[in-house]
Amino acid sequence: MPTDAMRSDVAAVGSPEAGPPSGADPAASAQQVALEQLHRHVTDWIRHELGARLGNDPEELHQLRVAARRIEATLGLFKHQLPPRLVHARQGAKGVLRALGAVRDLDVQLAELRQYCSALPSAERAAAAPLRSRLEEEQAHTRQRMLGMLDSEATRHWLESLDHASANCAAANAPAAPLAATVIPERVRGRFRKLRKAVRKLDSRSTMEEYHAVRRRAKQLRYAIECGSSMLGKPAEETLKVLRRLQDRLGGQQDAYMAKNRLAALVAEGARLPPETLFLMGRLAEHHFGETRQARKTLTRSWRRVNGKRWKALRARMQELSNAATAAQATSQASSRTLTVQLTPAPPAEDPLLAVPELRALRH
Repeated sequence: MPTDAMRSDVAAVGSPEAGPPSGADPAASAQQVALEQLHRHVTDWIRHELGARLGNDPEELHQLRVAARRIEATLGLFKHQLPPRLVHARQGAKGVLRALGAVRDLDVQLAELRQYCSALPSAERAAAAPLRSRLEEEQAHTRQRMLGMLDSEATRHWLESLDHASANCAAANAPAAPLAATVIPERVRGRFRKLRKAVRKLDSRSTMEEYHAVRRRAKQLRYAIECGSSMLGKPAEETLKVLRRLQDRLGGQQDAYMAKNRLAALVAEGARLPPETLFLMGRLAEHHFGETRQARKTLTRSWRRVNGKRWKALRARMQELSNAATAAQATSQASSRTLTVQLTPAPPAEDPLLAVPELRALRH
């Protein structure tokens, strides 16, 4: 099994690699929070891009992918509060993620192969060498495609646009409404409903695509909670812990599934590998299948922890926050109306010396 650091996209909140999530100010506008988030994630991208290009440490590519995922998630989360030109950048993020993901999958599979072989006798480890060489060759090709994507004019323009928009903090002059304290709880509740719906669809006949859909929904919920983690407090921290565990289990399941499929594809393509290597690949595929099956068994328990008392506490905290934000906005609007009335010029007081007497008809 790969280490937690080698998981496809599970980064602990507040880890130095991923960068701490911003603590949203309840008085800030949703647009302000969105731009601050984008600025942080673009900065993380810039920090890890060189390391990902060099390829000496797989963790650098992992963190670059995390930054891209967070950019894409922020653009989706605040799509109604950001300018259209920024929302359109979400499509660019998806293309970047595909290119990074292809290399990342091979990084994970090679790490799993090394760990699996570490417990084997030396003769069996030697049988893994041709498979490792084949995977490394494929990895080199995908890395070249990734570097081409990173160097492309479209990607550089995408990154520069995000950097310029977020660094200028245009939201500093944005209207106060809607407040982050109103928008974030609404988004969190919506993403929780989608996750719950995806989990309820699962049964003994569910496909890996359906399990992967649950993982995506869990990830989207986690990013939404992280955006307001400081104002949501301890209930958010507790929910994020169990969400990461759920995502980690589903991530291990997906990694094993992808590895098993790649082994099957190599055999189907007629790869010229020694018989002992093919035999080892069969055992490795069975190992991956066992990991997938085990992850399915533990999903129910993981989901119960997300959907239990932790979610209830977070939901109550979000309701408090929403109520306070609504009351604050109502007070602000009332004060604004009062101020407008006070600033409206009153009609000038009549000067008795200048008063024009009422003309009356003269009686003769």
